[in-house]
Amino acid sequence: MSIFASNNILNMDFLIKATQLILSLSILVILHEFGHYIAARAFKIRVEKFYLFFNPWFSLFKKKIGETEWGIGWLPLGGYVKISGMIDESMDKEQMKRPPQPWEFRSKPAWQRLIVMIGGVVVNLILGFFIYAMVVYAWGEEKIYTKDLKHGLAINPYLQKYQLHSGDNILKIDGEEVTHINDINAGILIRGKRKLTVKHQEGKTEIITLPEDVDYELFEKGAFPVVNLRHQSTTVELTTLVAPVPNLGLKAGDLILPESENVSDSITPRFIDLSILRGKDTILFSIPKEKIHLLKDAAPAWYAGLQKGDKIIAVNQREIVFFDEIVEELYNTRGKKAIIEVDRNGKPIQIEAKVSQQGKLGFAPKVVDPIDADAIQHVKYSFFESIPRGIEKGWTTLTDYIGQMKFLFTQKGASSIGGFGAIGNMFPSSWNWQVFWLNTAFISIVLAFMNILPIPALDGGHVVFLLYEMITGKEAPEKVLEYAQIAGFIILMTLLLYANGNDIYRWLFQ
Repeated sequence: MSIFASNNILNMDFLIKATQLILSLSILVILHEFGHYIAARAFKIRVEKFYLFFNPWFSLFKKKIGETEWGIGWLPLGGYVKISGMIDESMDKEQMKRPPQPWEFRSKPAWQRLIVMIGGVVVNLILGFFIYAMVVYAWGEEKIYTKDLKHGLAINPYLQKYQLHSGDNILKIDGEEVTHINDINAGILIRGKRKLTVKHQEGKTEIITLPEDVDYELFEKGAFPVVNLRHQSTTVELTTLVAPVPNLGLKAGDLILPESENVSDSITPRFIDLSILRGKDTILFSIPKEKIHLLKDAAPAWYAGLQKGDKIIAVNQREIVFFDEIVEELYNTRGKKAIIEVDRNGKPIQIEAKVSQQGKLGFAPKVVDPIDADAIQHVKYSFFESIPRGIEKGWTTLTDYIGQMKFLFTQKGASSIGGFGAIGNMFPSSWNWQVFWLNTAFISIVLAFMNILPIPALDGGHVVFLLYEMITGKEAPEKVLEYAQIAGFIILMTLLLYANGNDIYRWLFQ
């Protein structure tokens, strides 16, 4: 097998994503630490250091202004302010052995120390709300009232068991009018909403109540998004891999370019040339013919001979109009062979292909607009209207993020945790300011939530000890604080290694 990449891994797309990630995190870390700094200075507490990124052993840049050393570290895992008289990341035990000074953190009342500790979280929350407000002010937002959809919704075929089918329309969820399809997707998966007002294709309207544990069921089955807009693209654009083939170097999601040789058409004596699009890298694989059978299950559409430009007109003798009808029919044939009828250059052709156990055939359709595109409304906001809307979006983002934490305690959820690679992939490979600021607002709110968790070494850990002091009137012993700081650091490093390890594993094997 030979592999030739058309672009180096460190190509322009990677650099653009990395630049956006670093810029976003830098803005958020600086402002988070500035929240601590401002609160500390307001109570006349000395701040010895203010650093973007960590600086073990050396700094990339540092300059002392007044009592504070301002600098940039080389380890991009966050940032910190070193506040006098506080047990923190620096673990400065010598300072704590000296008598308390009036400018030190430990000399101030507990309520003042509490405000200093939550200063960063408060700034992150306010910043997230503010960015959302400015985004809706600058770009507006999209609304989709499902009551205006003439052709209903594309509904995940797993929901057939609950008498929901593509073409049905969900008008209300828990009695509230649907103003965007995310009201349904997030409503069912995260917000605990179960009562759907459904208008079926034949015109009948009824209320369908989903079971209480349907959120975990859908998550484990990978049945999301629950709904989407319908479109009529039934024309094949590219075939894809639905499963990895590690011993051939192929990954799930790889796109097979049209110039790849078809199994039956190849005249190469010993190898089949497979041209793969992975991200924006084109990779040529020359695969021994005796191993081509490994692609039967991994790339069933390509293996069966489906080609770019084929228009799917029927699946298992069911006439096809909408793409979601293909999805539904393949789902109902999962693990079995499906008969695909296509129109190829005006000629009808019948193809037999094995559908994966997940109901996938392995092709990407040509991109077209939704059939009900005229139901998509673009709403603009004045400056003063954008403020409450931004706060509402920020609060919804926070509560939805907290709501989806429940999935982390499942096997699938734990394996889906990602690190910097996953965060970086949130950003597009070409610069888009709207997406950049939306992602920055989201990360800001996530950082606020993560930092307030009661884990030692995080702001929330310090808050727990301060609340204990305010309730009991007794300070936690310094040794307890030191050991808690060490334990918290170990917990955080373990989580960091696990999350980024998941990124590496997915990059290598999936």
